[in-house]
Amino acid sequence: MNKIFIVVFSLFATANLWAVDNIKLSLDWVPQGEHGGFFQAISKGYYEEQNIELEIIPGGPSINTKAMLMADQVQFNIGGSAGALNYAKQDLPFTAVASFFQKTPQVLISHPNMGIDHPRDFQGKTIFLSNFGRLSFWGFIKQKYDLSDDQLKSYNFNSQPFIDDPQSIQQGYLSSEPFAIKKVAGFEPVVHLLADHGFSAYANTIEASDKLIQENPDLIRRFISASQKGWKDYLENDPQPAFDLIQELNPDMPSDKLAYAHEKLIEYKIVTGNNQKIGSMTHDRWQEFYEMSVELGIYDSEFDYKKAYTLEFSN
Repeated sequence: MNKIFIVVFSLFATANLWAVDNIKLSLDWVPQGEHGGFFQAISKGYYEEQNIELEIIPGGPSINTKAMLMADQVQFNIGGSAGALNYAKQDLPFTAVASFFQKTPQVLISHPNMGIDHPRDFQGKTIFLSNFGRLSFWGFIKQKYDLSDDQLKSYNFNSQPFIDDPQSIQQGYLSSEPFAIKKVAGFEPVVHLLADHGFSAYANTIEASDKLIQENPDLIRRFISASQKGWKDYLENDPQPAFDLIQELNPDMPSDKLAYAHEKLIEYKIVTGNNQKIGSMTHDRWQEFYEMSVELGIYDSEFDYKKAYTLEFSN
C-alpha cells in the first residue's frame, strides 16, 4: 500500500511540476520598445522557466485594456500610478503589483538654442498639450514653475505647430515625439523629463485582480520574476530578440525607432531609476504621488490610497 501511495504521489507531483499556466498580458499601447523587457523574457525562455506560457495582447487607441482586465480576459495589464489610484478611489478590486518604469517617460520638449532649457523658462511661451496632459501632469508643472492655463493650446498629436514656432513647448513621450521631430524637422529637441523635475508617477505598472492576488500569489511571483529577468537582459544585452518579436506583432514599428527607444530607456534610467531594483515600488513614492494629486485637486476627497498597490511581490 505504501509503495502504491508513493507512486501515485510521485505522478501527482510530476504532473504539477510540468503544469503550464497560460496567461495574458495586455499592453497600454501598440507593441514598442518600451515593452521590450517582456518580449525579451519570452524570447529567452524566462517565462517558460517559470512554467508560464505568456500571450501579449496589444493595446491601441481603440482598445480598452482595463476593461479586459475587469472582464477577466487577461491576468495582467500595464498601467500607471494614476490608474491604480483610480481603482482605489472607486473601490474596484484591482491592484498594482509591480512597476517596471521607475520614471514615467512623459516629457515636455522645446527647441534648441532658444533659451528654453529648463521648465522655469516656460513662462510666457505657448505650450501644446493634449487633454490627457491637462488632466495628468499639467497641474504639477504649472504649480511648480508658476505657469498659466492661458499658455495652453491643444496638441492633437501633430507636431507641425510646435516645429513652426521656435518659442513653443510640446508634450511628448521620451521615445516618440523627439524621435519623429528629429526625422521630420532635422533637429534634436530639448527634452524635459517630468520625472527628473519631481513628477513621481510610476509607469509600466503591472495591474492584477485582487482575486488573482488572493487565489494564486505564486503565479504573480513567477510572472514578476521572469519579467525582471527579461528587463535586465533587455537593458544589458542584445535587444534584437525582443525587437524581432515586437515587429511580429507590430510590423509597422521601424527598427531605428526601436533602437532609439532602447537607447533612451538606458540613458534616462527609466527602468532602474536611482539604482532601484527592477520592478520594485515603495510606500513613500505612492504616498508622495497621492498627496500631490490631492493637493492639485485631481481628487475631490481623500481615500485609502494604499489599496492601489501592494509591495508583496515586486520587492
